[in-house]
Amino acid sequence: MTPARTTRRLRGQTALISGASRGIGLAIARALAGEGCNLILTSRDEKALKKIGRELSRKDVRVLTHTCDVRDPYSVDDLFRSVRREFRRLDILINNAGVAHANLTVYKLPYPVWKDVFATNLDGTFLITQAALALIPRGGTIVNNLSIAATRVFAGSAAYNASKHGALGFTNTLREELRPRGIRVIGLFPGATDTDIWKTLWPEAPRRKMMSSVTVARAVVNAVVLPANATVETLEILPSSGAL
Repeated sequence: MTPARTTRRLRGQTALISGASRGIGLAIARALAGEGCNLILTSRDEKALKKIGRELSRKDVRVLTHTCDVRDPYSVDDLFRSVRREFRRLDILINNAGVAHANLTVYKLPYPVWKDVFATNLDGTFLITQAALALIPRGGTIVNNLSIAATRVFAGSAAYNASKHGALGFTNTLREELRPRGIRVIGLFPGATDTDIWKTLWPEAPRRKMMSSVTVARAVVNAVVLPANATVETLEILPSSGAL
């Protein structure tokens, strides 16, 4: 029988996760808590955040929940005022907040929908990252959840594809800028994962073929706990069944 692992590899560290109330963000929060990591959890869903905060506080880690609209610079500023009051530093940043849109060709895609997708997926990643950088020390890690839509395109998802391609350009630039500071930047490229985003993107999608959020979270944690002198720059995780 293999003995249970008792080492909590991230004890004493602190992570901030955006979009933490469900899906991949929630799975990563649970996985990090299992490793002893203190958590700052944010999303727009206050009720869900409070419930998750109570759950994860029982894992013997500190948990701060704070609603935040990543599209709004004032909301991001308010979040980081609370972060600075409660924590001295931020070891891990998980930019996970993201939205999709209904399957629409470019010809039919409303401009307000385009703007809203970019505001969350690209502007929000920038605003959270910029605010967090003053708190991240050498040895810290930033993970940007980009989706495989950052390197591929899917007809009917122009705003989602374009926002993720833009977020990839931001991620690659950030990585080069932060190398001298010893801060790692990981681009996360999950393929089809069974989350609520499919209700918007493709309601009839075959969920049984998809990965679970837990699978993605496990891969993220394994990348984060690498020694400081090593990194996974791009982390692509795909369902073994192939294309949906």
